[in-house]
Amino acid sequence: MNEMLNSKPSGAIALSRMTRNVLGLFKLRIGFMIMITALVGLVVTPGPSIGWEKLVVMALTVLLSSASAGAFNQYYERNTDHLMARTRNRAFVTGTVSSSPAWLVVMAAMLVSSVVIAAWVVNPVSAVFVFLGAFFYAIVYTVWLKRRSWLNIVVGGLAGSFAVLAGAAAVDPALGPLPLLLAAVLFLWTPPHFWSLAIANQAEYAAAGVPMLPVVVGAHRAAKIVFWSTVALAVTALLPIWFGAGVIYLFGASVGGGFFVYKAWLLAKAPSRKTAMASFFASLIQLTLLLVASTIDSLVA
Repeated sequence: MNEMLNSKPSGAIALSRMTRNVLGLFKLRIGFMIMITALVGLVVTPGPSIGWEKLVVMALTVLLSSASAGAFNQYYERNTDHLMARTRNRAFVTGTVSSSPAWLVVMAAMLVSSVVIAAWVVNPVSAVFVFLGAFFYAIVYTVWLKRRSWLNIVVGGLAGSFAVLAGAAAVDPALGPLPLLLAAVLFLWTPPHFWSLAIANQAEYAAAGVPMLPVVVGAHRAAKIVFWSTVALAVTALLPIWFGAGVIYLFGASVGGGFFVYKAWLLAKAPSRKTAMASFFASLIQLTLLLVASTIDSLVA
């Protein structure tokens, strides 16, 4: 009887662990953030309501395409992820999930279906941006640039920008200044966000042979670049004020941008794992405030 009682929890734990491993392949936390940026791009774009059906389809197709790119990233790097502590426990690395080529079929099917559905239900322009977001992360970043150039994360950061444009194009394929500026903000946000994390994990990236900025130029110079990149981000984030954004947006952009700049300045002053992680978390706070303020500002306008 005791064995039977004990087997159920262990079986449930095993199932739960397997579910987490499979879901982890798709980087759903990143996917949800990208989906949210797409929804914000939709909300800030002036135009007629697109209806709940198109809104839900647009959001889910962005999430699905992002998940396919995230899974491809882990599949492609399964033979090198063991070199870094932050990636060595991924399912393809540990063998918890078999790295069968069948996964490539699943990933391709996810991407193709997301693009086709977006084109059919929303519009072709939005579908193009859905595709480009996944393509830039999976191919441009993962395959072409990650192990070749310190510009990897700069160009790869366009994935988030395309999500904003996918949402905006669902309302107006012509794309006005507000969604374009928000896409520019996302593009400028990614490098200091990721470089802060890369400074904290510089030794791991160096050991893995990944030419992240701090590996190429050193932590001190990279920290200064993070600071000036953050200043450029904070200034750019204020530009929507001249194109229709209101007081709520100004508050979120100012507070979030100022906080991130301050933490990046402390990082530039004294580069260390502690200040680098503080800058990294400040970037998340900055982006969250910006997205929330953008949404509220557009809804109450």
